[in-house]
Amino acid sequence: MQSSGRQAETPGRGPRVLVVGGGIAGLGAAQRLCCHPAFPHLRVLEATARAGGRIRSERSFGGVVEVGAHWIHGPSQGNPVFQLAAKYGLLGEKALSEENQLIETGGHVGLPSVSYASSGGSVSLELVAEMARLFYSLIDQTREFLHAAETPAPSVGEYLKKEIHQHMAGWTEEEETKRLKLAILNNLFNVECCVSGTHSMDLVALAPFGEYTVLPGLDCTFPGGYQGLTDHIMASLPKDVMVFNKPVKTIHWNGSFEEASAPGETFPVLVECEDGSCFPAHHVVVTVPLGFLKERLDTFFEPPLPTEKAEAIRKIGFGTNNKIFLEFEEPFWQPDCQHIQVVWRDTSPLEDAAPKLQDAWFKKLIGFWVLPSFGASQVLCGFIAGLESEFMETLSDEDVLLSLTQVLRRVTGNPRLPAPRSVLRSRWHSAPYTRGSYSYVAVGSSGDDLDLLAQPLPADGRGAQLQVLFAGEATHRAFYSTTHGALLSGWREADRLIALWDSHAQRPEPGSELGSAPRVPGSPGGRPHPFL
Repeated sequence: MQSSGRQAETPGRGPRVLVVGGGIAGLGAAQRLCCHPAFPHLRVLEATARAGGRIRSERSFGGVVEVGAHWIHGPSQGNPVFQLAAKYGLLGEKALSEENQLIETGGHVGLPSVSYASSGGSVSLELVAEMARLFYSLIDQTREFLHAAETPAPSVGEYLKKEIHQHMAGWTEEEETKRLKLAILNNLFNVECCVSGTHSMDLVALAPFGEYTVLPGLDCTFPGGYQGLTDHIMASLPKDVMVFNKPVKTIHWNGSFEEASAPGETFPVLVECEDGSCFPAHHVVVTVPLGFLKERLDTFFEPPLPTEKAEAIRKIGFGTNNKIFLEFEEPFWQPDCQHIQVVWRDTSPLEDAAPKLQDAWFKKLIGFWVLPSFGASQVLCGFIAGLESEFMETLSDEDVLLSLTQVLRRVTGNPRLPAPRSVLRSRWHSAPYTRGSYSYVAVGSSGDDLDLLAQPLPADGRGAQLQVLFAGEATHRAFYSTTHGALLSGWREADRLIALWDSHAQRPEPGSELGSAPRVPGSPGGRPHPFL
């Protein structure tokens, strides 16, 4: 297959490198490679009209809202996203304070400012705090099975339910309070589904759960929007590096491709785009989301991926966590309110409730965070994960607004509560180049699968080395599901290429076939707390 070559790199010395995907992993890899003299021929092929991937800040309601990544999880010295954000001057004073960086959250979501019951009226915050202490102590226990010979249950959800069942034996309150405790715990299960980006904690493997590393620091946001970070990285790249609206159709690897503008030179990889244009390259860094890889597994690579790698892609979990923003003229909440919890009475994590999605999708909503005031607008941000979240994407704005107006009137006990002025929501499952939010280690998979996904091709060490490299949050064993995991993975693959070419430059015969690169270890791992 010949290259059309219109946007291909000019011929010359140095390898041609293509980065597929302009999210933070791809941008991080490109920035690192552009700083090295061996890589003058670099392009980032981005399928959409914008960079940033799952980092997406939008101007709305008179301010900036995060449609994608929301917080820096563990903003402290060991977090490269925090360090870059600080360097670019994108954070507030509180986030930068040493005190903030030393706070240990354990990766747990803080307590709500107010808790509403579906029957109307508030739930005792003492009761909420008691159930949160129980729930998070059990979550902490799940991390202890990492190196255990066997686990008491295959999934995090099943383990939690077993333990809660035993704790219930010691509850001495009347039945109504016991039921309310279970309803609060059910909300906490749904919170954990948002954190893990899964439909159910029954899908999340217990044994590897503790491998996710939580960094110190109280989660913080970007006053001017998360996208300021990716915009700064992009601005540091030479102006012709980014190629937008260039979805890739197939990566042809382990071949021998030629191009008219480089007679006599062959390339082991050819990237074929949806519009028919082709880009020959020595190395391709694939940074697309795992959800996209799962959907295109059979057509995205030619020849197909080795069986083990394809199996890893199938086994690793990838779910949906969406946000729903509601704009109000006047707040119905107290001035110091930061987080509103919604507890659905008569729900329990110990019972499998399977009502029709259209009748009860909103019961998966965990509550709302109060965004900083935008002058004339007051905005709440709700989180919802799983199949209910995916169903929500199929509804109209009017349907979502109507449902949530009814929910808020019901829980506050105020049937005349003014309806929100407008609604904005994310739709990460519907996004064709994303197909979900972020990865988790599913039952039947392990951290080894994330490492396997991260290994470059060809895997056998024969032929031209490092033809196809893999980055993205789902390739970081300890920080999967986070922006810092994604950024570290992009740096890891850039360093892998740099090490290969540095070793190549030291050889006496520069024309010889590239040998295998020294393995560049990933950065230390972790399980932070990946709300989109």
